Amino acid sequence: MIESTGSMPECGSSWEEVREALVYAGRDDVDWRDARTAVYVFNPGADVMQVAKDAYALYQSENGLGLTGAFPSLREMEDDVTSMGLRLLGAGPEACGNLTSGGTESIVLAVKACRDQAASEGREVAGGRIVVPRSAHPAFDKAAKYLGLEVVRVPVAKDFTADVDAMADAVDDKTLMLVGSAPCFPYGVVDPIPELGQVAEAKDVWLHVDACVGGYFAPFARMNGADLPAFDFSVPGVRSMSADLHKYGYAAKGASTVFHRTEAQRQFQGFSFDDWPAGGMSTPTFAGTRPGGAFASAWAVMHYLGVEGYRAKAKLVTDTRAKLMTAIEKMDGLHVYGDPKLGLFAYGAEQANIFAIWGMLKAKGWFTGVITEPQGIQLMLSPAHADVADEYIADLSEAMGKVAEAPKPKVGSPSYN
Repeated sequence: MIESTGSMPECGSSWEEVREALVYAGRDDVDWRDARTAVYVFNPGADVMQVAKDAYALYQSENGLGLTGAFPSLREMEDDVTSMGLRLLGAGPEACGNLTSGGTESIVLAVKACRDQAASEGREVAGGRIVVPRSAHPAFDKAAKYLGLEVVRVPVAKDFTADVDAMADAVDDKTLMLVGSAPCFPYGVVDPIPELGQVAEAKDVWLHVDACVGGYFAPFARMNGADLPAFDFSVPGVRSMSADLHKYGYAAKGASTVFHRTEAQRQFQGFSFDDWPAGGMSTPTFAGTRPGGAFASAWAVMHYLGVEGYRAKAKLVTDTRAKLMTAIEKMDGLHVYGDPKLGLFAYGAEQANIFAIWGMLKAKGWFTGVITEPQGIQLMLSPAHADVADEYIADLSEAMGKVAEAPKPKVGSPSYN
């Protein structure tokens, strides 16, 4: 067995030995393939995952830095993928976008474009503010830290969506951006984007919609009849969006998209430099080298599934979510937070120790997320979970019975990182 020693071995090993060592290294990793994991991995089924894997392998050596010269195939794939995404998200002919490494990069790029456009208009951007619901992703705080901005987190409404009036009140002359989520990560509910759009237009600030979770899910759920508010570029105040392909787009990691309402707006996203001996260098995203495999995987899965395939996957997920929510609401003392309608939701307990319940479920192999405000268990569902929903309900019922009398913890939460 190969062992990690921190020093490169003098002689190489056979692939069989290396593969065995890799498999052994993952012996304590969560076994997501059994569909008992509801965070980090989006399992659409073995066929889709194989398409994503094979497509990635075909282009694993190609470099997205060379789109204009060496690898025009990657430019075609990026253009096609972003065009499909923009059409799904109600964008007009002037809209555009790029592939990124993940939701965090997409969000940071949108914030950068917002800041730099404001600076070009003569605004003072040092210490500029981003007003977000408390439920917004920490990527906005990361962007603010990198870019010299400040995040103002506003408490959510009773239904766990963004409190529009409170956010409007938080906007001041330093505010550059408003944020809404579709859906938010903690609770899986969609913020009132049309109302936030009205605030953004009235106060002349940039509205970004974080659809990293829902961008490649909500459009198909809506086609299937889900009652969802407008959340995309169909809302006039929305200037940019982020949507992850490696979540419900089912592409290989890492692949996301950042979208802009206009090309003129996107110009503030990129980077250009020519004051060095190797000539000019321009990149549309933070990364220089971008893995061609991520481009190919996203493109391949989107063409493999098509609208019908994505709709079928979305129905599996929403049906499973509805089944789980109904069962949870029927259990004495448990309740779902808000009114989630996509693939992500969270639930809590009135009296029982919900983290103890989470621990018991984890001991049975269920690896899921948690939330702390309020305390709860979070499930981010994949199509594969349709096959294990009954098992989860049974195990949850058993765990609930065992800890119903235990007191709720006052502070803290388990770690699932």
